Amino acid sequence: MLVIDKPAGIPVHKGPKGGLNMEDLFQGLRFGLPKPPALAHRLDRDTSGCLVLGRHPKALRRLGALFSNGRVKKTYWAITHGGPQEDDGVVDAALSKRSEIRGWWMKVDAEGQSAITHYRVLHRAQGMSFVELMPETGRTHQIRVHLAHLGCPIVGDPIYGLPQDKVDLGGPPKLMLHARSVVIPLYPNREPVIVQADPPLAMITTLDQMGVAWTEMK
Repeated sequence: MLVIDKPAGIPVHKGPKGGLNMEDLFQGLRFGLPKPPALAHRLDRDTSGCLVLGRHPKALRRLGALFSNGRVKKTYWAITHGGPQEDDGVVDAALSKRSEIRGWWMKVDAEGQSAITHYRVLHRAQGMSFVELMPETGRTHQIRVHLAHLGCPIVGDPIYGLPQDKVDLGGPPKLMLHARSVVIPLYPNREPVIVQADPPLAMITTLDQMGVAWTEMK
């Protein structure tokens, strides 16, 4: 297994339009094995942080089972417009596709797939909130849709955000969503593997402006 710190702005795999993607770079991560590692799960293009790779088919099967059974604990950090009314809680709102043309755009739909996200507000300042999120399920865009459903979309979200966030200025990605950590019980009789990734510079800058001492967060 490898856990890499994925940069924002690069998709994990090649899309219909082609272009740079994470999978094209995995050849440099073979470290003596005959084949490159492969994705054990996914992150959105503009989400940064912990991305888990399996180094060979047996590892991928093991990791796939851990992810599908909900045994991998994932923690995300987000900066939102406004914030949830409660300082902590659970969003239990099923999701389905919003558009058949853009199949990755999602909406809250009682007839959709179950989606559950636990959250905790870590800090509020300047009309924004710093929120920690622990998804129980792994639906497409789950955290982004759930926060928008609460009335506090993620800053910089061009799909589910406020009108000013929906304008594509052609600059670097500004989605304030980061895969902070993963806890992976890779072996039954060993302590789980715990990996953290520091937030990207754009998020650090915003947290500094909000007065958040994020390095002291546990």
